[in-house]
Amino acid sequence: MTSNSTFPKRLTKIDDLTRPDHYHLTVDDTCYYIGEYTAREGYAFSATNQLIYNLKKSVLVRGQVQWEYKEQAIKQAASALRDALNNDALNAVTFVPIPPSKSKSDPLYDDRLYRVLHTIRPNPTLDIRELILQKNSMEAVHLNEKRLSPDDLKECYEIDENLIEPLPNNIILFDDVITTGSHFKAAKNILCEIFPNANILGLFLARRVPETIDIEDIFSGFFNKDQD
Repeated sequence: MTSNSTFPKRLTKIDDLTRPDHYHLTVDDTCYYIGEYTAREGYAFSATNQLIYNLKKSVLVRGQVQWEYKEQAIKQAASALRDALNNDALNAVTFVPIPPSKSKSDPLYDDRLYRVLHTIRPNPTLDIRELILQKNSMEAVHLNEKRLSPDDLKECYEIDENLIEPLPNNIILFDDVITTGSHFKAAKNILCEIFPNANILGLFLARRVPETIDIEDIFSGFFNKDQD
């Protein structure tokens, strides 16, 4: 387990050093994150991993003991965002959750992102709009061997035209984890067509970081273990 025992509560910008980890992003994309999530390391690896694992628990566990962990993760994520964001600035932005893999009509649809945003400040409520909808349910990205490009994903999205007005000036696209950046780019591109004059940036609870490599693994092939 890493030394990071608590989930951070400050924003970090994805910069020239970290952008290559999210290869669909370009220098024109402005994205911020709070924690760093390491895939395939399990929930106990770090506080961020634990938060993300609990937040992503399936709606199928509703009513079970595991559901309480999801509820706690929603509150924890909202608390971290509340501490990291300027309260006055919250009044000047429109939050748009990046849609999950399931359509809203699917029984497995998970509204965790909307609930996190709503919990940041229930009263007065923030401007949260589920502007982008998934046309049809898809397999979750971590279960799909084929990584879809931003253009492919964009074709899977549609705009809820009932939520276009009033026209937003500043849009924050929100998701729990940024991996390649393809979902962010797809969402940003479709919003740019509808709101060409709006400022659009990304906000994520965590960014996926490359897997850690043990120093012994690096040099394991260099030396014969039987040598003195």
